Amino acid sequence: MPQKQVLACLLIAAAPALVLAQTKPSEPVVVPQVDRRDVKPPRFPSNDFEIGLFVGTYATQNFGSSAVGGLRLGYHITEDIFVESAFGQTKVSDEAFRQVLPGGVFVNQKETLSYYNLSAGYNVLPGEVFFGKGVAKASAFYIIGGVGSTRFVDKTEQTFNVGFGTRLLFNDRFAVQADVRDHIFSQDILGKRQSTQNLEVTLGLTVFF
Repeated sequence: MPQKQVLACLLIAAAPALVLAQTKPSEPVVVPQVDRRDVKPPRFPSNDFEIGLFVGTYATQNFGSSAVGGLRLGYHITEDIFVESAFGQTKVSDEAFRQVLPGGVFVNQKETLSYYNLSAGYNVLPGEVFFGKGVAKASAFYIIGGVGSTRFVDKTEQTFNVGFGTRLLFNDRFAVQADVRDHIFSQDILGKRQSTQNLEVTLGLTVFF
């Protein structure tokens, strides 16, 4: 075969590749025009704060038990850690001493004992409580402790409190909690200064917001 024919055949065979190499990629038929817009995410309430009332019994060392009531305000830092401030008040009687000592120990037969404290708590056993087969409510068992002040018979004493409690949440806003606290402070009402253990057992209702 003559060389000219061979060369012509090679050019014909390579022509498609040369055409593809020189062809530019096609542009898209439709160019999307998307306008961006700012979207503000909805703000859901965190419900980290709680406020509540409580009632129960307060056992003042050497003077017996009496009804107590008060107010609590708390803030949940995480799911397990929270802080709480509390104020409580009760009436303490020296009736038992008046049966032995003329005039008793107090100026009046009943004296007001009030306290406030700031405490930190930790949820040790978070879980659920089941009511029947299909209803479950969140719950937590916690330990708590803190420092504060107690005013009793016109004297103010530094007070430490330690205890434990359990909380049952009916929904995202309401909860019931039961607490056992020991309020530890010094007093010298009976003529000798001593550290006293004052046990408090309460039941309260709290609202989260």
